[in-house]
Amino acid sequence: MLSGFDFQIIVHALPYLFLSGMSFTLTLTLCATIGGMIFGTLLAVMRLSDNRLLSAIAGGYVNLLRSLPLVLVIFWFYFLVPFMAQWLTGSSSPVRIDPFWSSVITFTLFEACYFCEIVRSGIQSLPRGQTLAASALGMTDRQALFYIILPQALRNMLPLILTQTIILFQDTSLVYVLSITDFLGAAAKIAQRDGRLLEMYVFAAVVYFIISLIASQAVRRLQKRVAIIR
Repeated sequence: MLSGFDFQIIVHALPYLFLSGMSFTLTLTLCATIGGMIFGTLLAVMRLSDNRLLSAIAGGYVNLLRSLPLVLVIFWFYFLVPFMAQWLTGSSSPVRIDPFWSSVITFTLFEACYFCEIVRSGIQSLPRGQTLAASALGMTDRQALFYIILPQALRNMLPLILTQTIILFQDTSLVYVLSITDFLGAAAKIAQRDGRLLEMYVFAAVVYFIISLIASQAVRRLQKRVAIIR
């Protein structure tokens, strides 16, 4: 099967694959992780709030997004939001959204649901005595959250955050359906241009596997160290 496998195609394509494709994938992963963590933390605080309205809104958002396929959310945001923006702004034509920022916003909104549950479980894993002690010291709820609760919860949830980031890195390949040149998209373009589908898709699969495996091993070691600290 590999008798006609041409490694030279892969070698010649490396600059384009990594400088254009992988750089986009890693940038999207980083931006969506940071944005998802910030928005996810806000959602987690809302879900844990004593305010039933805030808790219901956050819970409804999380349950809704987690019930939808990510590829559907990508299509919905990329194709439907420009028409919604046209209606809201009164523009004569759909408002164009840059594909990169469309991807960043979509992944941020979607991944925030998963980061929300990670942060919420991390906060709930701490003894309630920590909150009571902060209150006894005269701290407000906000001060207790940012200075006492979240720093301790971060250690518990860090392995899960990194694991979700690895999943996010793999899921970024779905932007290929929008013809965006991420790593998989770059490999697909070369495969279709040169008619070498086997070489490019096998190489793309190997790269994703190696990066994910190395990252997973690093997370596993970190998890053991965190367990020892506990």
